[in-house]
Amino acid sequence: MANYHITQKKGQKDWNVQKEGGQRASAKASTQREAEKIAKQFSKNNGGGEVRIHKPNGGPIRDSDTVKPGNDPRSIKDTKH
Repeated sequence: MANYHITQKKGQKDWNVQKEGGQRASAKASTQREAEKIAKQFSKNNGGGEVRIHKPNGGPIRDSDTVKPGNDPRSIKDTKH
């Protein structure tokens, strides 16, 4: 399973898609939505996992999505996505 983080560094316009534990971005996108799609595809191609979306400018995680066939640790159905 592969977990990915979507981040935007302070002063940067692009959004980064970075594999958890990676040293640099796997991809860049001009919008957060585009970065989320890329991260979900990367995770799906690697057996599923979590896509964690951070607030702009280096902020904390604001949302997390499970990509199948990953296991969602919560029993609550995700109604956002």
